[in-house]
Amino acid sequence: MTQTNRQWLLANRPQGMVSSDNFELVERPLEPLADGDARARMHYLTFEPAMRGWMDDVESYMPPVPLGEPMRAPGLAIVEESKHPSYAPGDVVFGMMSWSEYVHQHDGWSKVPEGVDYELILGPCGGTGLTAYFGLLDVGQPKEGETVVVSGAAGATGSVAAQIARIKGCRVIGIAGGEDKCRWLTEEARLDAVIDYKSEKISARLGELCPDGVDVFFDNVGGSTLEAVLNNMAMDARIVICGMISNYNDAEPQPGPRNLFQVIVKRATIRGFLVFDYMDRRDEALADLFSWIAAGEIASRSDVQEGFENIPATFLRLFTGANQGKQLLRL
Repeated sequence: MTQTNRQWLLANRPQGMVSSDNFELVERPLEPLADGDARARMHYLTFEPAMRGWMDDVESYMPPVPLGEPMRAPGLAIVEESKHPSYAPGDVVFGMMSWSEYVHQHDGWSKVPEGVDYELILGPCGGTGLTAYFGLLDVGQPKEGETVVVSGAAGATGSVAAQIARIKGCRVIGIAGGEDKCRWLTEEARLDAVIDYKSEKISARLGELCPDGVDVFFDNVGGSTLEAVLNNMAMDARIVICGMISNYNDAEPQPGPRNLFQVIVKRATIRGFLVFDYMDRRDEALADLFSWIAAGEIASRSDVQEGFENIPATFLRLFTGANQGKQLLRL
């Protein structure tokens, strides 16, 4: 009997908010294994807001997902068959994969170290943790005693960035939505203060909490949140642009911040970055992250959904704020 491979394909490109209608479920015969290839069965998928940008046919840091092809996504899989010298059946691997039950790879997977929790390697010690590490420390360059503000602070990247700032001796203020997320940030992540954007005015609260201004802003949101922080910067502030989830589903580009003149007034810098530029230093970052987690200095949460059929719905949770921590799906 021919074994089949279920896949969620990108059926059409979203116009505005992404929806389940942008994807199509298909079942295809499993491809024969070629020399130098390996086949793995997907075990976990991880979901990032940036994946929304991969669906658009625009120039970016990664090519768009082709129509009619499986949606690209990071994940973790278990090798079942291999004709590749680096992989053997039973190896647990992670890397860029797809919304498929089975994935093939010639090269590029990393092996999960024995004994390491899968959710840990996909969360604070995965791509989101590395993004937080290099974005905050290399781009933001916080100094002990400075005030650091993180938007999307309850998210997978923001929560790690905020806690690294705390570890480095900074006063840390998070911006998040909803009582549960804000409570987790103060009680578990041990931030100094949290602004609930759903019930508070960000600019006014920053004025109260940061009378001397914000020294480092790690931004995952953009839009009106970025504007609010621009009004509350300290002299020589550093603004780290990690993501702009508030704009990802806009049908038309929105006007940029209306108060960029504040960058001149405060002699601030704004810099975007991509974690791919720092991968030659991955081991350095992982050593720090693992040690901080072992010492109880970094708390993390995983939101694990279940079932291959629920992949699109799980992705959509990112854009409604439904996820509580790192969004994963176990197949």
